Amino acid sequence: MDGGILRRMSFVLTAKPVHHTASALAIDLSGIVPDRVAALSPDAVARLPIEADGRAATLGELFDLSGEGSDGVIECRGDFSRVHFLGAGMAWGTLRVSGHAGRHAGERMTGGRIEIEGDAGDWLACEMAGGEVRVRGSAGDNAAAALPGSPRGMHGGLVTIAGDAGHLAGSRMRRGMLAIGGDCGDAAGFELRAGTVVVAGRLGPHPGLGMRRGSILAIGSAPPSLGHGFHRGATWRPPVLAMLLRRLARSGFAAEAAARAAAGGWHHWHGDRLAGGRGEIFLAAG
Repeated sequence: MDGGILRRMSFVLTAKPVHHTASALAIDLSGIVPDRVAALSPDAVARLPIEADGRAATLGELFDLSGEGSDGVIECRGDFSRVHFLGAGMAWGTLRVSGHAGRHAGERMTGGRIEIEGDAGDWLACEMAGGEVRVRGSAGDNAAAALPGSPRGMHGGLVTIAGDAGHLAGSRMRRGMLAIGGDCGDAAGFELRAGTVVVAGRLGPHPGLGMRRGSILAIGSAPPSLGHGFHRGATWRPPVLAMLLRRLARSGFAAEAAARAAAGGWHHWHGDRLAGGRGEIFLAAG
């Protein structure tokens, strides 16, 4: 955290050095979002409550504040890998992270945009309802997934991860799109309800396990097996998939792989029959 900066154009928060502990603090920035702080004075923002290592604190205790922030943009500079809940619940505005981000970034956000230049921790955009999250690095487990005990994960918006993603990506999604440019771990789209999961790299084992509806697109290498709950359909070229991939390619997501897959055919699989069999997995024929 030393030297990290949280900045909103002319509104700047600089992380204070931590001398009393050998390890950096785990900081919970829940509620520090553009739509909440845009109308506040620097003094009022400094008094906003946060948590550090589970203890109550204020934002001003850990960050030096300056400037004003009516433009609705927050910029985070430095290593924020131990700063959690960045942009959680935000409704509008933009939050940019020039380094890494901790867990639960974008959790339950309903609008706005989060841009992370580095990696993101576990639970990225979990239960997100709207807006856009872009990660230029990799993400941990449970990206766009449901929180423990919750019946639904991401249910609106767009999440793109340029690198790899961990296990259970898109678990219990109900709407929206999750696009992974690298490899993903086990059980992508676990108990998928609706929505679309796109994987440009290696699709890990057991994709779509227990899925009811929705689609998984593997435009890179296919998994070793889809399991007994899936049966093979036709090999064809659905126009809607070509349109979707061209749109992703134009946005810069896995442009070469997406363009190549858009021009080819797809092996179409249906499942999971143990959960009704109305989901779809498309494996690039090439």
